[in-house]
Amino acid sequence: MDIVLITAVIASLFLVIGAAEPLAARLRLPYSVILAGLGIIIASGAIFFLRTDLTDALNPVAEAILGLPIRSNVFLYVFLPTLLFQATLGMNLRRMLDDWVPIMVLAVVAVVVATLSVGYALSWATTLPLAACLLIGAIVSTTDPSAVVSIFRSISAPRRLARIIEGESLLNDAAAIALFGLFMGFVMLGVPNPELSDALARFPVLIAGGALTGWLAARIAIWIMASFHAHELALISVSVALPYLAYIGAEQSIGASGVIAVVAAGLTLNLSGPGRLPPQAWANLREVWDLLAHWAGALIFILAALLIPRLLEDVRVSDFILIGVVIVAAIAARAVILFGLLPLLAILRLSPPVERPYRVAILWGGLRGAVTLALALAVTESFRVPVEVKRLVGILATGFTLFTLIVQGTTLRSVIGWMGLDRLSPIDEAMSRQVVAVALQTVREDIARTTEDYALTHDIVRAEAKVFGERLEAAVRTAEDSDEILDRDRITLGLIALAGFERDTILARVRERTISARMAEQILSDADRLIEAARAGGRSGYQQAARRSVAYGRAFRTVVALHNRLGLSAPLVRMTSDRFELLLSQRLIMRDLDAFIDGRIRRIHSRRVADLLHELLARRIETVETALEGLRLQYPGYAEELERRFIRRTSLRLEEREYAAMREDGLIGAEVYATLMQGLAVRRTAAEGRPTLDIALKRKELIKLFPLFADLDEAALKKLGRALLTQYVNAGNVIVHKNNEVKNVYFIASGAVELESLGQSWRLGRGDMFGQVAALTRNARRAEVRAIAPSTLLVLDVARFRQMLAQSAVLQNAVRASAEQRGIDPFLLLGEVMEEK
Repeated sequence: MDIVLITAVIASLFLVIGAAEPLAARLRLPYSVILAGLGIIIASGAIFFLRTDLTDALNPVAEAILGLPIRSNVFLYVFLPTLLFQATLGMNLRRMLDDWVPIMVLAVVAVVVATLSVGYALSWATTLPLAACLLIGAIVSTTDPSAVVSIFRSISAPRRLARIIEGESLLNDAAAIALFGLFMGFVMLGVPNPELSDALARFPVLIAGGALTGWLAARIAIWIMASFHAHELALISVSVALPYLAYIGAEQSIGASGVIAVVAAGLTLNLSGPGRLPPQAWANLREVWDLLAHWAGALIFILAALLIPRLLEDVRVSDFILIGVVIVAAIAARAVILFGLLPLLAILRLSPPVERPYRVAILWGGLRGAVTLALALAVTESFRVPVEVKRLVGILATGFTLFTLIVQGTTLRSVIGWMGLDRLSPIDEAMSRQVVAVALQTVREDIARTTEDYALTHDIVRAEAKVFGERLEAAVRTAEDSDEILDRDRITLGLIALAGFERDTILARVRERTISARMAEQILSDADRLIEAARAGGRSGYQQAARRSVAYGRAFRTVVALHNRLGLSAPLVRMTSDRFELLLSQRLIMRDLDAFIDGRIRRIHSRRVADLLHELLARRIETVETALEGLRLQYPGYAEELERRFIRRTSLRLEEREYAAMREDGLIGAEVYATLMQGLAVRRTAAEGRPTLDIALKRKELIKLFPLFADLDEAALKKLGRALLTQYVNAGNVIVHKNNEVKNVYFIASGAVELESLGQSWRLGRGDMFGQVAALTRNARRAEVRAIAPSTLLVLDVARFRQMLAQSAVLQNAVRASAEQRGIDPFLLLGEVMEEK
């Protein structure tokens, strides 16, 4: 085919893509539905002109359209990696993990259930072999998120709903393609049927091999991109190569899942890229991928739609019945998962509950798209598949896809509206009226200053002021009539606004490069959790999310165990450094929130609500300060190094701003500006590096801070440093249980604990110890010790403690004092030790 003609056709398709978006907005239909419709019209028109004698002038164009080299591999190897990779770059993985159970259920379990449901339903309704029916079930089980997500964004649907849909669609392609490959082997002629046990055994290889390939490819790419940090175009070019090499490497080299490889590569880059690449380069990389994914998504839909008239050429009346069977079976299978399995998992507390309106929207939003058509096309292209199987696969997959796009896609907006997901809650509706009133008052003040500054015509100003005043009066009257907003609800709305402003401040600080991009994702994720927790649980939910943001998590406890038991310190060093920077960044951000409460929230929600928010914010700051102080004590000097880095980065930002202002004012030329910015870039790269944290050295220094160890010589301190273990506990965790066997004595490096024994309680803080009474009396502990703040403990086993006690007069005095405080004869504790000595 003439390359000039093919180029003209492809360029014309881009014109169609450009026209489809405003047309979709005007018709209030999903963008992908419009693309599919235009593709069908173009292909039908081409067939019409070729088969009629009206004119021969358009025959070359029609032949070029119908003769485009569209094969299934084009969809799977050219377009699919782009869509998957961009989706992983754009997702908030940490927020996605909050809903990982419903996402995995929909992405894997729902695909398997839909495959079996459609397969057995078709087996009952047709004479096709079961393997062919299951093949059709696998083909139609994968969903396409583009149409649904575009609708969600256009009507401001809840973020959680969009996250679940995007996460499902991102992962279910891998499950569907794996099942497709399994059943394809059973229907191909001249190929030995695969053993089911062997095929099932390959699933872990598909997943693990794909994940490992994607992770390794991404790590190599990140290393190369970090080396090219001064060359933005080179950096972005490497990112473009990454998903394709990961996909091809997994599929062709080790026979693993290319989809999983691309997803793993994208997630790895998403997590590691912001901390290794310059912020502006990372932002531009994301924009390039957004554009590539937009083009790929549009082309995959319109090219697949061009195939639809060809795939439906041999359709028969009886085939419509079979299409109906597929529709009913697929929707029923999805309904069973959404209304049967997900509620059961929520009852068993294995998954966060998914509200009924969400499940209805997800059910009707299970649109099929280009991946389904691509898999069907792969079957029709194979010469080893029986003709009747190829015909039915093409017709049923195409018919079902058209049903989801035309019927479900065009009515999804109405279904979402019917479920009330596009409407504000009564509280938000009342809140919006309050916001309008406050905003208009501020606008009136600004307009008054503007008219004075520019000396506008008095009569015009007076006329416009009258109109504006009437609107303001009506808005204030409406807001005052909103008595349904209770103080409890105002507090909730104020907390949501406060967390939203916190998120905006974080983004601004990241753009200014005063907060590292490495920590931006985690801090933003914490802000998102604050918003959703406040929305769901009000003040208590906000407080729980705030405590969670500074608490030691499961991952931290895991790396501590690795450090203590296996001597692997690198993960602990990295996570401790991250925690230092996270706490310092949170403290800096929260210092900006008081002004927002006084300037905005007080005007909308009253002084009483603002004072309460100040109190809650003060508690958060105190919690962060306590956690940060604990780390300062544990690792002296490290926080100061981070603060120095913050000051250096702030000074570089201000210096860059001054150079830019001089350039705009014409005080310096382009050559001078470029030279200054090059020098600034060198200093900024040096300032980006994070200081090294030496855990072993810091522990030794920490031991020296304990008065209990003041009389130990250097050799004894070194020996003690090797013997002591570090234990991190969250507030509320029980450290010592009653009636347990005596094993350890604990020294508090940071934080605080509460000791309860015989109806009495004592609070202990930094520098104190506990567990020594039970250790010395050799009796079961009668006390329970619980952490009342995130705490760092140094743990020493009983045998070493007794040895050290015999050698340290200071420690003996401390034990004697603790015994007297609790009404215990000190001789009972120290007598045996003195005898051993």
